[in-house]
Amino acid sequence: MATETEVKIRLGGGIAGVEAFCQRLLSAGAECVSERSFEDNVLVDFPDGRLRAAKCALRVRSAGGKGLLTYKGAPVEDSLFKSREELETEVGDPAAALEIVRRIGMAPGFRYQKYRREFALDGTHVAVDETPVGDYAEIEGAQEGILRVARKLGVDASAFIRQSYHALHAAHCRERGVPAGDMVFQKPELEAEPKTEN
Repeated sequence: MATETEVKIRLGGGIAGVEAFCQRLLSAGAECVSERSFEDNVLVDFPDGRLRAAKCALRVRSAGGKGLLTYKGAPVEDSLFKSREELETEVGDPAAALEIVRRIGMAPGFRYQKYRREFALDGTHVAVDETPVGDYAEIEGAQEGILRVARKLGVDASAFIRQSYHALHAAHCRERGVPAGDMVFQKPELEAEPKTEN
C-alpha cells in the first residue's frame, strides 16, 4: 500500500510568487523534473456520492499527452500533514478511462485544471501549480523531508495547508458569493504564458 504525504503552500503575499518561488527552489539545489505543462483533472464518484462521503477520491488526469488513474483514501485526521493511501497507474487514453467509469455506473463530478512545474529537492517532490483560484506549491515526501525542504525554502509550518483543490475552490467561491462549479480556466489559451512578476 502506497501512502501519499503532502502539504500545500499558498504562493504570493508573504511567500514568493510563482517565478520567484521556482527560482528559490533552483537556488536551493532543486532539479527541475518537468517543465510547465497543462493538467486537466476529473473526480468521479458513484451517484450516491459514497467516495466523497468517505473522504476518498477517484481521479482521471490528462497531462502531457498521458493519463493517470488515481485512487486516494481518506486522509489521516489531526495531522500537520495530509497523509492518505494512494494507488495510481498510467492509462493510455484518459477519455476512454472516463468512459469506462461511466459504464460501471460512476459519473464525472468536479473538474479542475492547473499549470504545473515539478522539482526534486533532497528526495522530496515539489510541484508548483498555477490554478484559477490562486497559485500553490505542493511538497510531498516523508514528513521530516517536507519539514526540511520547507525550512530550506524559508516557509514556516504555520503556512501549511491540508485542503484539497476541491475544498480550496469551494472556499474561494463562498467568499465571493458565486456558485461553486468546476475549477477551470475561462480562456485557457490566454493562460498559456507563464506569469511575470515585477
